Amino acid sequence: MYKSIKIGMGLAMLMMAPWAMAQEETKDLGTETVTVTKAYTPTVSDAFKIKSMPNLNDSIVLQKKKINYSIFSVPVASTFTPSKGTASRVERVPPPELFNTYASAGAGNYGNATAEFYTTREVDRDATFDLGFNHNSSRGSIEGVQLDNIFADSRLDASFKKRDRDLDWGADIALQHQLYNWYGLPEGVYDEATVNGINERQNYFMGEVGGHINVEESFFNRLDLKYRRFWDSVKSGENRAILNTSFEAPLNDEIFAIGAKVDHVAGNFENASVNSPTNDQGISYSQLQVGISPVLMMRRDDLSLNLGVNLVYGMNLEASEGNFYIYPAVKASYRLLDETVIAYGGVEGELRQNSYYDFVEENTFVSPTLTIAPTDSQYNAYIGLKGQLLPNLSYNIKGSYTAENSTPLFKLNAQNNFRDDEKGYYFGNSFEVFYDDIKTIGIFGELNVDVNRNFTLGINAEVYDYNTETDNPAWNLPNLKGSLFMDYQIGEKWFAGANLFYVGEREDFSTVVVQNVPVSDYPATLISLDGFFDANAHLGYRVDNQLSIFLKAANIANNNYQRWANYPVQGLQVMAGATYKFDL
Repeated sequence: MYKSIKIGMGLAMLMMAPWAMAQEETKDLGTETVTVTKAYTPTVSDAFKIKSMPNLNDSIVLQKKKINYSIFSVPVASTFTPSKGTASRVERVPPPELFNTYASAGAGNYGNATAEFYTTREVDRDATFDLGFNHNSSRGSIEGVQLDNIFADSRLDASFKKRDRDLDWGADIALQHQLYNWYGLPEGVYDEATVNGINERQNYFMGEVGGHINVEESFFNRLDLKYRRFWDSVKSGENRAILNTSFEAPLNDEIFAIGAKVDHVAGNFENASVNSPTNDQGISYSQLQVGISPVLMMRRDDLSLNLGVNLVYGMNLEASEGNFYIYPAVKASYRLLDETVIAYGGVEGELRQNSYYDFVEENTFVSPTLTIAPTDSQYNAYIGLKGQLLPNLSYNIKGSYTAENSTPLFKLNAQNNFRDDEKGYYFGNSFEVFYDDIKTIGIFGELNVDVNRNFTLGINAEVYDYNTETDNPAWNLPNLKGSLFMDYQIGEKWFAGANLFYVGEREDFSTVVVQNVPVSDYPATLISLDGFFDANAHLGYRVDNQLSIFLKAANIANNNYQRWANYPVQGLQVMAGATYKFDL
């Protein structure tokens, strides 16, 4: 683009002409034509801008007067002395003083006594030896009970453990003695002379040895072995040996595992069933199980899934017969909302081995005349939700449906006035094991609250509905159970806790032996046991790092309830004692 300034220059000359003539009229400048042509290249600098600090060349602008000045310094006295900065120290809490041994003892009403001892010793850098002893006893004296009702339970445990670089192994041994009495006579049935002639005392003895080995980063995972001998003062005896082992191997992104188990229990009772009018033949049993459990374990971001099966061959060696069982072994969990909602479920089954020892642990008043048989737990299907509603509040809700064959139920033995056994367990004051096929619907709920690090609270409840093959009630099984527990650390010295539990109504029945009559036709009376509530609490005070004293209370409501038919419990029980920690 071109632009001519020819006309502009001519006009400029015309305008300047008069001024030039006034200055010098005699001088003739003449005329000249100048043409300037260039390409137009606009830039920002072409814009007319007002300078923020314009240059003034006007001669009338006032000149700034030069000022000479100096600082007049006056010294000021000061006592301030700066010091080097130092980081603030965090007050360290001294680590708790640890001891390798403690002993505890207490005593209370009813002649109740408790004692406990535990110590652990380092044999070398990677090996430890542990020794523990526990004792509980009572002189009884329950109001209204005609027979002696003392009890004692003592147990000694010792174990050795050693850990190497890739494996750990150990061995343990346990000894136990229990003393109980069949004091639950039916009320108003026997006269004083008969009662005075009853020998109601029973003693149980147990010895157990075992060992284990666990291997890391190996196809072979673990091996557990246990042998137990159990016997009583009525010449009953039982042997049980259990071997468990497992193997694991990676399979792409999953893990394939195989578990194997061998379980053998055998024993004998010198006496016949209490339902028999004569005591002419004892009871022997021998059950062997061999099982294998392959499982595929899959883990994803939010999903955990185990797909497996439980294959078991069970043999009744006494009857020379056996059966093959196949059970599901499937369980899964899925995080629906991180840790807030986790859904889980499964279907599992097993051939559960029963034993005389296990029955005594659950009900010490069984008679030494039991029928021992395994339980065919066909399946236990369950589904539930668990998680944390708040950082300090967790929950668990579960529904289940179980189908079992030969479920053991405790039922009162008959009153047998034809027997004269050495021990007095045939007066309707002991329990037998009755097997029934049961389908059970269950609902379970639980809440746990950690109010703070010093206070915890938990509550749970279980509701069950039973459907038996015999159309009888599920003897001595409650439809409702619940419990509540709490622990509170009160400052540095005091601590307290409590647990409350409720067991709903149960049913049992009593019978009387009649000669030459089938057991099913014995005269029977249905017994309904009321539900009961029991509250227990403890309070303790730490005198120093080694010594503390405690106070315990049981059955605070002083309820004279019956856990088993004809067996009332002790009322309010109070016990005081002390615990001392030291190095041995």
